[in-house]
Amino acid sequence: MSSLPRKAKVKVQTAVPIDEFSSFSELSSASEEDDKEDSAWEPQKKVPRNAKQPVCKESKPKRVPRGKKNTLKISDGSEGVVVKELNSSVLIADVDLEDRKNKLDTGQTLKTAKTKRKNSAQSPSAPRTKKLKVGEETNKASNFKSESNSTETPSTSTLWEGACKKKEDEDDCTSDQSPLKKIKTESCPQGQPVRIPANASNVVEEAEMNWDIVQVLSERTNIEPWVCGNIIRLFNDDNTIPFIVRYRKELINNLDADYLREVQQTLEELRAVAKKVRGTIQKIKKEGKMSECLLRALLNCKTFEELEHVSAPYKTGSKGTKAQRARQLGLEEAARTLLENPGMLNLLSYIQPSVKGLSTLQDIETGVQHILADMIAKDRETLDFIRKLCQNRYISIQSSLAKVSSKKVNEKDVGKFHLYQNFSCNIRNIQHHQILAINRGENLKILTVKVNIPDGVKNEFCRWCIQNRWRPRRFARPELMKILHNSIDDSFKRLIYPLLCREFRAKLTSDAEKESVMMFGRNLRQLLLTNPVPGRTLMGVDPGYRHGCKLAIISPTSQILHTDVVYLHCGQGFQEAEKIKRLLLNFNCSTVVIGNGTACRETEAYFADLIMKNYFAPLDVVYCIVSEAGASIYSVSPEANKEMPGLDPNLRSAVSIARRVQDPLAELVKIEPKHIGVGMYQHDVSQTLLKATLDSVVEECVSFVGVDINICSEVLLRHIAGLNANRAKNIIEWREKNGPFINREQLKKVKGLGPKSFQQCAGFIRINQDYIRKLCSQHTESAGSSQRAAVTSPAGVEVTSEKPGKKKSKTAANVVLKPDPLDQTCIHPESYNIAMRFLSFIGGTLCEIGKPEMQQKIKSFLEKEGIEKLAERLQTTVPSLQIIIDGLSQPESFDFRTDFSQPDFKRSIVCLQDLQVGTILTGKVENATLFGIFVDIGVGITGLIPIRNVTEAKLSKTKRRRSLGLGPGERVEVQVLNIDVPRSRITLDLIRVL
Repeated sequence: MSSLPRKAKVKVQTAVPIDEFSSFSELSSASEEDDKEDSAWEPQKKVPRNAKQPVCKESKPKRVPRGKKNTLKISDGSEGVVVKELNSSVLIADVDLEDRKNKLDTGQTLKTAKTKRKNSAQSPSAPRTKKLKVGEETNKASNFKSESNSTETPSTSTLWEGACKKKEDEDDCTSDQSPLKKIKTESCPQGQPVRIPANASNVVEEAEMNWDIVQVLSERTNIEPWVCGNIIRLFNDDNTIPFIVRYRKELINNLDADYLREVQQTLEELRAVAKKVRGTIQKIKKEGKMSECLLRALLNCKTFEELEHVSAPYKTGSKGTKAQRARQLGLEEAARTLLENPGMLNLLSYIQPSVKGLSTLQDIETGVQHILADMIAKDRETLDFIRKLCQNRYISIQSSLAKVSSKKVNEKDVGKFHLYQNFSCNIRNIQHHQILAINRGENLKILTVKVNIPDGVKNEFCRWCIQNRWRPRRFARPELMKILHNSIDDSFKRLIYPLLCREFRAKLTSDAEKESVMMFGRNLRQLLLTNPVPGRTLMGVDPGYRHGCKLAIISPTSQILHTDVVYLHCGQGFQEAEKIKRLLLNFNCSTVVIGNGTACRETEAYFADLIMKNYFAPLDVVYCIVSEAGASIYSVSPEANKEMPGLDPNLRSAVSIARRVQDPLAELVKIEPKHIGVGMYQHDVSQTLLKATLDSVVEECVSFVGVDINICSEVLLRHIAGLNANRAKNIIEWREKNGPFINREQLKKVKGLGPKSFQQCAGFIRINQDYIRKLCSQHTESAGSSQRAAVTSPAGVEVTSEKPGKKKSKTAANVVLKPDPLDQTCIHPESYNIAMRFLSFIGGTLCEIGKPEMQQKIKSFLEKEGIEKLAERLQTTVPSLQIIIDGLSQPESFDFRTDFSQPDFKRSIVCLQDLQVGTILTGKVENATLFGIFVDIGVGITGLIPIRNVTEAKLSKTKRRRSLGLGPGERVEVQVLNIDVPRSRITLDLIRVL
């Protein structure tokens, strides 16, 4: 019985330190056989799986309670595991104390490792190998994990450890592990490649292919390979896009969120192709049809179209291709002989009158032709040549009106596609919205679409095949050359041309869908980041005819003060005006928010007329129009019922409309993004891609704005990076049970919020220090004790109730006791140590955060020394130091949404009849598409700025992005170019962005 605790003890000790990986690499390098064994085992992808299971660390101490004598030692081991995890992110508590503990633990472990090496050297080789397999394999996985945790997310406060470990890291590189591990290590803290970029391609994927995923990703996204390697590892380590963009800038070369999202989507596509290839290989192997040539062709596939082309003949239930049927008749030998030694080929010897397909010479020639055509169409060099040939030629896509009866298709729908009824365009010049329109017309059976490849491509391809790739090795008789010519011609017409058409169409559609989804994401981001209008009492109006206009008055803190229904368009407008005036005066409300749905124009005219008559005096009333897209869907959702129980759904819509002006972000996150209505062809694109992108954009916006953990709603909290619905619910429950959070460290006490989740979300969660100080003073008055004791009372109750038996909880309790002013900034907890050292350099204090004194000290100090030299002194990176400077300089109530436009408040209305060509107006962007910008100029219908009129010269420097910077909510100055009253269309020209 005593042997069991002893084994557990040894395992715990070997898993403690970070630096043990170096000793393990020494141990592994001592035996080349073990290295070969590890390298052979690694491609099976068991290491990543083990590395993602934190259970290995926790499960070892759980075996110990059988022996009481060893309990204390085991708890010390678990403490060592905790110290290791903190080192992998950043130490937040007393750094000197933790460093001493790490040194002690590391020294003990090195001794243990040396003892093990001596014992293993003395023991026979067979028992040593067995011991490595049983005992060391688990430690190897945990060591890989600890190494990846400490290097893949290089925190700013642990970069100094890289200098100490540099020599050991170089020794590690000589072992059998992938050199790409070094891309995200301390050896390149600035994110710059310290080796040849080609080394970044050694990424170990679950499904190994004949192509390198890093190189292919770099080619498709036009991003450097070393950056792609970093991005892959960051995503493999479950990092979120907001966290990477803000806190790992140096590793991604300062890419923005859109680029990062594009790389992520491309990476997922490549992995999906690789996964499907693996599944196809397994399926074909089970059927016994796998050959070396087929396996090579499958592993070369980079797209789903290539995979479909190669694997189509082997699908279950397929009757087989012509080439397969010919091979079954035994004609493959004849086809190969024709290419390799045509003089020895005698087709007459294959004639069998009683066998169908071999009865005549013509049947045999046809069978050989089909086999040759199949070989040509699946040859990689041949396909590469024809693709390269098409890149330099004029390939066009054509659409025309389909020949269908009028009963099947609505005439209205046919009229929508009049631009594409006789359309032709080069595939290199066609616009994304044109592709989506053509695809929609084809799906509706209104259009027929064709890819036109000129005959010159076919002629040059056939000539190349005869003279180069498929030229017989020896002299061939004319009748055999005729078979070869027919084979090449048949291969191009029947196999290669359809494949090229599918590839062109798939590539155009994929690019168009991606751009449409990205445009939707940019519009959504612009809408979510609309400047809030805080501190106002607002009246929300949901317009209507028969059922009346629904009113809702909300307070500056979004509380519902009053709801009502008025009938403005049923002959009772004068009587209802008195009710509206009384409500506005009673609640001192001077801002009306009108939804842009049914009866919006009439409701706007009604309020504009009363405002012009100064009817609401002494109030100076203004109004604005806001999109009500998704309000009706939200009003009947379970979330709305939970938030506003007992309220009529129609009145909930009015509340939502008002809140969209007061805090657009907090209100719009409650609605499914695709219902907000700022997209283009959103129903024609991949819904999976659309949902993933829009959810990512919402997460990005909410995270970058930040949330106050003590007052935010559960719906808003679940969109923070690293959190989900369950974690957000647990945070709210913890807050209700234990009182408000005192600092960020208390988040670690929430159920389901592990180290990784804390790392991802901590920097985006704020704790208002004024609120905490007020809470502290209340506790001081009630308890009559010191401020420290008052703050510890709620936190102390919480700590003792959760896991009191673990030393980790006791250590955390000391941290939870007092608030930290840095918790109100965007500085990540992993950088607190550097922030404190920076404050000591400039002579600042935590009490000066966000004040003019702090800004002046930082400015003067940077002018003397410079940010690059200061970053070197602090042993961190320039991007990380810039975040610290921003966090210390920004005021406590800083909100970067103030840089975006507010809603356009008006007092009068303009009619369509008032417009003239040449009139200059101001308006607000409603939606941005790939073909133009829709602008609300206040006449009831939106005008269109064609995309050709949106040039960089008309935009400010901050707006010159890939999307040309115009998104929903932006105010622009435009000129009327054309007015089409019958079709209700207004064409505008952009003058400037306001």
